[in-house]
Amino acid sequence: MGPVQAQCQTRFVWLEACGPELARQDEIQICRVQSVFTREFGRRPKFLFLFLSDRPEGHFNMRISVATKLICSFVIIVILTGVISIVVGIRLISGRVVGETQEKVANDLNAAREIYLSHIRDLRNLIRFTADRYTIREAMTAGRIGSEYQKLKRIKDEEGLDILTVMDREGKVLLRVNNPDLFGDSQSKDELVECALATKKPVAATKVVQAAELEKESKKLVDRVYFKFIDTPKARPRRETEETAGMMITAAAPILDFNNNLMGIVYGGILLNRNYEIVDKIKQTVYQGMKYKGKDMGTATIFQDDVRISTNVLREDGSRAVGTRLAENVYEQVIVKGVPWIDRAFVVNNWYITAYEPIKAINGKIIGILYVGVLEEKYDDIRRQTILIFLGVTTLSLITSLALSYLLSGNISSSIGKLASAARQMATGNLDIQVDVKSKDEVGELAGTFNLMAAALRERDEKLKEFATKRIMESERLALIGQLAAGVAHEINNPLQGILAYSCLLVEDMSPDDQNRGFIEKIAKQATRCKEIVRGLLDFSRQTRPEMMQCQMNLVVLASLALMERQSLFHNIEIVKNIQADLPGTMLDASQMQQVLMNIIINASEAMGGKGKLSVATRTDSAKKFIEVEIADTGVGISGENLERIFDPFFTTKKVGHGTGLGLAISYGIVKRHNGSIEVRSEVGKGTTFTVRLPIIGEAEEETMHAGVS
Repeated sequence: MGPVQAQCQTRFVWLEACGPELARQDEIQICRVQSVFTREFGRRPKFLFLFLSDRPEGHFNMRISVATKLICSFVIIVILTGVISIVVGIRLISGRVVGETQEKVANDLNAAREIYLSHIRDLRNLIRFTADRYTIREAMTAGRIGSEYQKLKRIKDEEGLDILTVMDREGKVLLRVNNPDLFGDSQSKDELVECALATKKPVAATKVVQAAELEKESKKLVDRVYFKFIDTPKARPRRETEETAGMMITAAAPILDFNNNLMGIVYGGILLNRNYEIVDKIKQTVYQGMKYKGKDMGTATIFQDDVRISTNVLREDGSRAVGTRLAENVYEQVIVKGVPWIDRAFVVNNWYITAYEPIKAINGKIIGILYVGVLEEKYDDIRRQTILIFLGVTTLSLITSLALSYLLSGNISSSIGKLASAARQMATGNLDIQVDVKSKDEVGELAGTFNLMAAALRERDEKLKEFATKRIMESERLALIGQLAAGVAHEINNPLQGILAYSCLLVEDMSPDDQNRGFIEKIAKQATRCKEIVRGLLDFSRQTRPEMMQCQMNLVVLASLALMERQSLFHNIEIVKNIQADLPGTMLDASQMQQVLMNIIINASEAMGGKGKLSVATRTDSAKKFIEVEIADTGVGISGENLERIFDPFFTTKKVGHGTGLGLAISYGIVKRHNGSIEVRSEVGKGTTFTVRLPIIGEAEEETMHAGVS
């Protein structure tokens, strides 16, 4: 079929078969195939439509105005920004609410801990004052402690003690206030009693007391510690179904005679099981009885292991949730790992933002947990309301932004066009371009900033050209100076050799008591120093190419240590070698690399003053691409400001006459010519560690080397 002429010089061709190659080129000039539309009947393509254009490429695309692009861009940006803002905002609000709540709970736990510890301190002071009573000391001295029974019973009842006992200096019970007929048994194995007897000072701590010990005091105490476990959701599973032991705050104080000699011990305790004084005081002090939707806002609990023994958390029936157990994940962190928990947790029948920390016995063993928590429901409601308000404000802002973007796009499109044209010219190198936009808005400010930027770039370009010219001239001058220095060093080397030789001959011919001998020796010493400086300068300037060959780095390291460790400077230095046995081979100049290692080892020995520990290790890096040689000393270390300059030529921290400052510079150059690197870490007063890294020889390269050797 012949072509059909359409508007805008566009043609459509209807072809049979399945390819654009069937188009009759003699009837239609195809400049560009814009798109292909295929209609299928069954599985075989039957008709093919080609959308063709007579226009050259680049002229077919429909022009879209800047205003339209700006509107589309604004819409995309506003919507994308809005979505991101909403997502990020919700996360931030949620995180902030949770963070603030957790911070509050952590502070609440600090207050709860202080209340708990204050009870321990109060008990310790009470027992100490009791032990210091004149009548108690007099009765112990006279051996009639039984006469103080009524006074001690009054103290026990008035102070709310559950146990009050007097023992002799061997830990044997003399008077048990709860059960005065039972005495004579030894409590010397009790850790608090043992500590008080040993230190002669009052001690107090929390401890677990078995039912057998409580039965010696009172059957009522045995009944108080008994709990039959109550199952609750998410509670930690246990094979046991009941608890018979109890947890007590206990204190022991020594009874001293008037000569400060130990006569006995006063021992007292308050049983925490079903004792709600501490937890209710925490609740009242920290949360002041606040409620939310009829529920207590804050709660506190004392756990014995994972069992609630004292709590104001309520069950569904309104009773205290004693006998219920802790959640598994909290138990693992607090009891097993000994780490406080500050996070949300399920407590009996509600979610709380909680804080748990371990309660430890005097020996450091974790025996229980102190808990505080606030109802999560209130903070969930606060978070939900805040998010809804945020969403409303954000949505309103998005709508307003879209409306404003539509109004502004038409006004700024022409100015944007000018800026775009100027930017294109600047991109081609025209830094003299200026934009003529006089609107007093952001676009005008942008145009002014663009003009300032063009001027600044032009000025910077000129300065860079000037700077580059100066640096090139400086580099050429430094190169000439380096060549001149190398030449001068070479020229003065022979005269120095003569001075050194003749001064040594003069010293040999002089008698030991010759008054000029000292002067000649100084000449020889300084000539030797000059010779070392010249040799170092020549080595640094010459930069001899290494004669690379396959080598085992371990052999070079051991050879270097063998040369140095027998010298007198190393007699008081402990050398620790940690050599990797299966170290891969590498390509290196053994002589030059030995020079590097010996430079570092000598510097290390001088830094330690001939006394310390030198550690030398070889290994491969984690990627198995480099061999590392680490040399560490226990010397004086290098300060941060000097650490940046240690590889500079002629820089040294040694005293005058004790170094040329070229050793590390030469070593750095050698390692670089081996395609390696040298790094240094140091801490003043602790030592310095040098690490030399060289590339491992590849398998193909290693096979080639083996073939060449064979």
